[in-house]
Amino acid sequence: MTQALDLQVMGKLAKDSARELLKTSTEHKNAVIQTIASLLRRHETDILLANQADLVAAQAAGLSEAMLDRLRLDSGRLEAIAREAENVARLADPVGQEIDERMLPGGLRLRRRRVPIGVLGVIYEARPNVTVDVACLALKSGNAVILRGGKETLQSNRVLVQVLQEALLAHQLPEACIQLIESPDRALVGELLRLDQYVDMIIPRGGAGLHQFCRENATIPVITGGIGVCHLYADAFLDLDGAVDVIHNAKVQRPTVCNALDTLLVHHSVAPDLLPMLAESLAPVPVEIRADVQAYPYFEQAGYPRLNKATHEDFGTEFLDLILSVRIVEDLDEALDHIASHSSGHSDGILTLKGDHAERFLNEVDSAVVYLNASTRFTDGAQFGLGAEVAVSTQKLHARGPMALEGLTTYKWLFEGKWSVRP
Repeated sequence: MTQALDLQVMGKLAKDSARELLKTSTEHKNAVIQTIASLLRRHETDILLANQADLVAAQAAGLSEAMLDRLRLDSGRLEAIAREAENVARLADPVGQEIDERMLPGGLRLRRRRVPIGVLGVIYEARPNVTVDVACLALKSGNAVILRGGKETLQSNRVLVQVLQEALLAHQLPEACIQLIESPDRALVGELLRLDQYVDMIIPRGGAGLHQFCRENATIPVITGGIGVCHLYADAFLDLDGAVDVIHNAKVQRPTVCNALDTLLVHHSVAPDLLPMLAESLAPVPVEIRADVQAYPYFEQAGYPRLNKATHEDFGTEFLDLILSVRIVEDLDEALDHIASHSSGHSDGILTLKGDHAERFLNEVDSAVVYLNASTRFTDGAQFGLGAEVAVSTQKLHARGPMALEGLTTYKWLFEGKWSVRP
């Protein structure tokens, strides 16, 4: 009962703080975010010590290497987080933008204006950078936020939120603009999902289980996404060297994130040339290949050291690891059918030099981001020039793809009359 009451108090404080942010100028918000970046650098020692404590506890609890990588902070990663905050401060403020305007009969003026959503509830797992990214995006878009990180990030998040609140207070804004649910009690997640009196949107960032739990238990709109079962299709017409470079980058550059490549589909006519080249590229990394019955001999003949026969479950799985499933397909139609059946709607791409094949793929693949001759690793708010992202939405309503400042706003209609009454 006490915990539920505390969450009610947090919700009311967040709602009140959101009203304060409505009155806050762009310059004021930018100054807070710039201060956040400075304080992150100033408090580096405290932040990294807290993160080290989280890492020790996570290792003792048996977390996977992929989860440990997501959790880990060092000087370089912390500096990157601070730079992302500064990037957000430089972005245009969407709040107050006029989307369109029209004049109605009788001289009536109708406009749409971007406004903050209000209060965000963000639930996430082992990524402390999300704490700062979400806070900066929320502030810039005029939203208050209640954060609920995973228990594995608790020490890191406590220190990070102290830094964020220090910046708020330095600029005379309520520290309740950014709040952290510090208790690891999972019952509080359920409470947050039903806090519809105060919270306007829930954004989960984590695995499929978290997303499903939020969808099934929330009385608040939920933005789902972030689960990437990502595909590349190597067509019959392609630059072999360029294709190998793209596939290597998509799989290897950072395999523990949602936009890393999971499944490679290869046209049967290029498999004899492409797959041995790919084997040479991936073998030193080392990537485990799970190949279908047609692809397996090409890797076997190349002497690929980490080769296994693919099972049905290897297609449609987000690996978050140095694992790649490979399937040979007959043509573009079969590749499109496979993606339609197995993709999570996150990021999928085609590697081809044939224009009509490219156009069909771009039109027919129903994913948030669809690529032509590029790595799926570009699905990222910063890479898209949007600044840090709060999530990658794979749903179709309100926001889709990297969800940054505009995705954290809605709009309202403004109707100006001349003492007008409806006839």
